[in-house]
Amino acid sequence: MTHAAHPLLLGCIADDFTGATDLANNLVRAGMRVVQTIGVPDGPLDAEVDAVVVALKSRTVPAAEAVAQSLAALHWLQAQGARQIYFKYCSTFDSTPAGNIGPVTEALMDALQCDFTIATPAFPDNKRTVFKGYLFAGDVLLNESGMQNHPLTPMTDANLVRVLQAQSRRKVGLIDHVAVAQGAAAIRARIAQLRGEGVGIAIVDAVSNDDLLRLGPALAGMPLVTAGSGVAIGLPANFGIAPSQAASALPAACGLRAVVSGSCSLATNRQVANFIAAGRPALALDPLQLAAGADVVGQALAWAEPLLGDGPVLVYSTADPSTVKSVQGRLGVEEAGAMVERAIAAIARGLVERGVRQLVVAGGETSGACVQALGIAQLQIGGQIDPGVPWCHAASAAAGGSGLHIALKSGNFGSDDFFTKAFGQL
Repeated sequence: MTHAAHPLLLGCIADDFTGATDLANNLVRAGMRVVQTIGVPDGPLDAEVDAVVVALKSRTVPAAEAVAQSLAALHWLQAQGARQIYFKYCSTFDSTPAGNIGPVTEALMDALQCDFTIATPAFPDNKRTVFKGYLFAGDVLLNESGMQNHPLTPMTDANLVRVLQAQSRRKVGLIDHVAVAQGAAAIRARIAQLRGEGVGIAIVDAVSNDDLLRLGPALAGMPLVTAGSGVAIGLPANFGIAPSQAASALPAACGLRAVVSGSCSLATNRQVANFIAAGRPALALDPLQLAAGADVVGQALAWAEPLLGDGPVLVYSTADPSTVKSVQGRLGVEEAGAMVERAIAAIARGLVERGVRQLVVAGGETSGACVQALGIAQLQIGGQIDPGVPWCHAASAAAGGSGLHIALKSGNFGSDDFFTKAFGQL
C-alpha cells in the first residue's frame, strides 16, 4: 500500500463513533487537518490531512474482538505512515475487569514493540479530571456520578490504577499531580523512574488544560499514547503545528434540519426537555411498541415530514432509568439497546432521504448505527459546537451521494440548549 503524499503525523484509533469525533475536534482546534473514517478503510488514504481518526465500535464488544479490530486499524495507519499512534477511549474510562481498555492497550504495545505508555481519560473542558489516580466527573468521584448505573459498563471504582490493573498483564503505575505540575522534564523523569520499577502503563493526573499542555511535550516520540480526547490538545505542537481557522473550514450548509437521540444520559435528557420547552416538535419512540412489531419507523417519518419545513424536529428514545430498566427486563439489555438503535438509524436515513442535510445525532452507540445506515465512510471535521462535539461534513448514500452536515454528540456532552444552538452555528 502506498503512503499518502503528505506524511500522516498522528494515527488515532477510537473505540466508538462519538469518541472519535470528540478526539478529532480537539485536534482540529489545535490546528491539525483531520478526517475520521468509519471503520478501517479498505484502501489507501485519499486526503491531505495531518491526522486520521479511525472510528471503531469496539468499546463493549468481547475483548478479543476489540483487540482484532484495533490491530487492523493500527496496521492500516502504519501503512499510511503514521508517526505516532493514539488509542482513544471514553472520558469516563468505560470498561469492565475483562476489558476493553487494558487488552487493547497491551495488544497495541506488543504490536508496536513499545515497553511503556500512559493512560488518562482527563478532559477538563468536560469536567473529567484525574487526581491522585482517581477519576472525577464534575465534583464527585466517577462511581458517585451516575456511571455506577451504566447498563453495559457500570463504573463502581474511581481509582484508575486499580481499574486498569484488573484488566492488564503489565504493571500499572501513576504519574501524579506533583510531577505533572513541574512540567515536561519532571514528567519524563517520572516515566524513567516508573520504567525502572517495571511499570508498563502509567495513569496520569490532570485537573486542568494546563496540566495536559505540560504533559504534551513529554509524549513527543512515544510510539503509543492512550487517553480520552483531552491529551490531544497538547500533541499537535510536538509536530510544529499551531491553531488555525483553516483547519476547521467546511462547505456551506443547506437543506432541512433534524435531531435524532438514542442516549439516556442525564445531559441528553436535559437537552430533549429544553428542545420541547422551546416549543419545537418532538416525538418519543415507544420501545415496547417497537418490541411488539409496530411500524414505529414509518410512523415517525410520517409525523416528521410535514413539520420539517419549519425548522428542526426531534425524534428520541431518550428515557429515564426506570423506563430503560423495565424494557431491558422484557427484552434483555443487548437486544433492547440494539432494537432502539436500529429504529433510530432507519429514521435518520428516512429523514435524509426526505431532504434533511443538517442532522444532529445524540448517543455514542446511536451515532455508530446512524453513520452506518447513512452509508458514510469518512467525515471531514469542522468547528466546535460545544466541547467534544464539532460539526462534520460527509458524503452520504442516503443523500444521493451529495454532502450532509452531521454532528455526532456523545450522550454526556453539550449544553442544555445544544439541540437548538447547534443549527445556529452552521
